[in-house]
Amino acid sequence: MTSLVQDLPPILALVLAMWGISLWRKDASLMDVAWGPGFVLVALWHLVSQGTQGVSARQCLMLALLLLWATRLAWHIASRHGGVEDLRYRRWREQHGPTWWWRSLFQVFLLQGVVMWLVARPVAAVCGLQASPLGWLDLPATTLALAGLLWEGVADAQLATHRSLRPGTLLTTGLWAWHRHPNYFGEALFWWGLGLMGTAAGKPFSLASALIMSLLLRFASGVPLVERSLSIKAGWADYARRVNAFWPRPPRSGGGV
Repeated sequence: MTSLVQDLPPILALVLAMWGISLWRKDASLMDVAWGPGFVLVALWHLVSQGTQGVSARQCLMLALLLLWATRLAWHIASRHGGVEDLRYRRWREQHGPTWWWRSLFQVFLLQGVVMWLVARPVAAVCGLQASPLGWLDLPATTLALAGLLWEGVADAQLATHRSLRPGTLLTTGLWAWHRHPNYFGEALFWWGLGLMGTAAGKPFSLASALIMSLLLRFASGVPLVERSLSIKAGWADYARRVNAFWPRPPRSGGGV
C-alpha cells in the first residue's frame, strides 16, 4: 500500500468525525482546530503501520516538530474563536440555510481533508519509511522548521496582545512592521523545513507540499481572505504601500518597530 493510499483512512476518519461533531455543535470551526492534530494523526498512523521495525531518529524528530506545531496552532485557533463559529462559516451557514449540513461536508471538511492529504507528503515520506540514519540535510531542515514555529508564534502573540489593547486597529509594529502576514510566512517556513526533512529521507517530492502550502497561504486561503477585512481599517492603504505582504523587509519610513 503506497503512502498516498495509506494516508486516506486516518484523514477520512478525522474529517467525518469532525463533520459529525460540527453538526451537533453547529460549529464548522472545529475542523480548523483539528487541522494541526490531523498531521500528528497521519504520522502516528504510519508509525504504527510499520509494526515492530522500530522508530528512527528522523521519525522522532518529525513527530516532535509536528506535536509542537499542532499543539500551538490548535490552542491558538481555539482560544481565538472562544467557542464561537468563525465568521466565514457563519456567513455560509446563513447563505445556504437548511442545506448547509451536507454542503459543509464538501465545502469545509472534505476540502480541508484533500489539502491535508496533499500537504502531508513530507510526513508520509519520513514516517512511512524504514529507519534510516540522520544526514547533513536534517540540520537545516530542523532549523528552518523551528525558525518558522518561532516566527509565527511571536507574530501571533504580538497580534493577540495588540487586539486586547487596541481592538479594531491595525497592528503595524514588531514583526508586523516587516511584513503584513508574518504568521503565514512562519507557517510557510515550517513546511519548507518539513519538506527538506522529507528530502533528507530520500523523497524530494516532499518539497512540492511546501510549495503547495506556500501558494495557498499567499494566494488563496491566507493573505487574500484576511486582507479583505483589513482593507477597511484606517491606515490600511499607507501600511500596504510601505510593507510587503509576505516576504520580510526592514521597515521603511512611516512605520514603527
